[in-house]
Amino acid sequence: MSSSFESAHSSPSSPAAGPAEEPTLRSIGRLFPYLWEFRGRVLVALALLIGAKLASVAVPLVLKEIIDALDKPRPELVLPLAFILGYGVLRFASTTFADLRDVIFAKVTQRAMRRISMAVFKHLHALSLRFHLERQTGGITRDIERGSKAMSSLVGYLLFRITPTVLEILLVAGILFVKLDWVFGVLTLVTLAAYIGFTVTITEWRTQFVRRANTLDSQAYGRAIDSLLNYETVKYFGNEKYEAQRYDSSLIEWEDMALKSQRSLGYLNAAQAGVIAIGVTLMVLRAADGVVEGTLTLGDLVMVNAFLLQMFQPLSFLGVMYRQIKESITDVERMFTLLHRPREVEDAPDARELDVVAGEVTFDHVSFAYNADRPILHDVSFTIPAGKTVAAVGSSGAGKSTLARLLFRFYDTGSGSIRIDGQDIRHVTQDSLRAAIGVVPQDTVLFNDSIYYNIAYGRPDASRDEVIEAARAAHILHFIEGLPQGWDSIVGERGLKLSGGEKQRVAIARTLLKNPAILILDEATSALDTKTEKAIQAELLEIAKSRTSLIIAHRLSTVVEADEILVMEAGRIVERGRHPELLALNGMYAHMWALQQQAEEGGGK
Repeated sequence: MSSSFESAHSSPSSPAAGPAEEPTLRSIGRLFPYLWEFRGRVLVALALLIGAKLASVAVPLVLKEIIDALDKPRPELVLPLAFILGYGVLRFASTTFADLRDVIFAKVTQRAMRRISMAVFKHLHALSLRFHLERQTGGITRDIERGSKAMSSLVGYLLFRITPTVLEILLVAGILFVKLDWVFGVLTLVTLAAYIGFTVTITEWRTQFVRRANTLDSQAYGRAIDSLLNYETVKYFGNEKYEAQRYDSSLIEWEDMALKSQRSLGYLNAAQAGVIAIGVTLMVLRAADGVVEGTLTLGDLVMVNAFLLQMFQPLSFLGVMYRQIKESITDVERMFTLLHRPREVEDAPDARELDVVAGEVTFDHVSFAYNADRPILHDVSFTIPAGKTVAAVGSSGAGKSTLARLLFRFYDTGSGSIRIDGQDIRHVTQDSLRAAIGVVPQDTVLFNDSIYYNIAYGRPDASRDEVIEAARAAHILHFIEGLPQGWDSIVGERGLKLSGGEKQRVAIARTLLKNPAILILDEATSALDTKTEKAIQAELLEIAKSRTSLIIAHRLSTVVEADEILVMEAGRIVERGRHPELLALNGMYAHMWALQQQAEEGGGK
């Protein structure tokens, strides 16, 4: 097989681990379509929010009337009692409206989280093989996890914390300006402006530490996951300490950024506390002076104090909310960066379904390069007639596996075209193309689930009898039935509980279950012992007779029955023909055959 490192192109850094875009309000705008699906609930929740704040602002006003009514030589009981009852109703309303708002809006947030998570998940599957060869799994999963949670936080803080707090402050400032004098209104707004100014300035400065800490967190998490996925390789080379050092180097830098973030948080809290203390003190002094001079009543003083307590309590969390919003925007932006990453291979706007009539495959003057400075294929042309088998052989790196990847349209050709029954595969939908092609790869990766699930994955709607028949055809049924848990046996992460040969037979079984019109065997029996290989080769050749087949092979003994053999070297077809014809040429194929025969004879001694 052409080494998978034919694809080790482009940047070595993980897309997920790179720096996120500068967080902007654009992220909030991107959330709007997901929230507006339940516009009725959104509007009701906003109405309840406004109702809760109006009731909350009315509480100090009623409290003032109660105090003033009682602050008389002979107070009447009826009037204060009415205000006291009103006070209780308003308190209840402000709390109840807020709770109802959360209940009504919960479905909006949860559905939006679900839809965005699904959109990112589907988009990641739609991205090219190039992206997935470069990505760092741990970093991406971390970004998606943080992004989903951040979306919920962002909506909650903006709609139900910031908006009502600002609304309440403006209402309070207006009431104080109208009912008392302009100084109270000005003091309220100045205190608010100073508080917001300090909060925004210091938070903007410290956001760089937060963002960098998140990036390093994703990198460290990605390294840890990558190391654990390659557990056996780490053990083979005794590199446990090396892996721990790499992981710790990421954590050391993350620790430094986290400490800077924590210190800057302390500065911000001190600045916020100072602004609130100064503003509250000035307003209480002004109110007390008014009571002494007789321009304000005792009820006015109580009202001002109640407003300040009521207003600055949520305001004291404004810094935390602003920081959370900034961090949430950063996380949401990283998630949307993934969502809006362009697809390398796209369906054409007028793409139609592939119509497989016979299954003839044609490569017409195909050239291709993973990177512009490293061409892989050079003007490759050949045809696989319907129902025939063509094999591609050659040394590692000759471009054999690239043929399979281009036919499956993991990449588009640089020049030339690939056609199936005369239809250019760039002009048909990827779903219909891939539904017509079955692939048995050399490096088989299985899901951490049961053997039954992994074979049935070839066609999830297949009946149990069809799954069993596919396992029988792949010569793995006896092995499965001999396991203690039988079909329910879990194969482990990436199938690590099975041997290479067992994994390969599972891969063959699920491809047979798919029942494709075109078959690609990419070193499909390379991991099997000689006896099993011969048995499966006979079965595969029988299956290939009714399908158009492309066999990628290094071991020439597996392709001697092919209708045509393509000998590749440095991305070009240097010889072609049937096995006897190529041996008669006494060229590159004959030389490879002789070497392999000698190796097999030597191994048998």
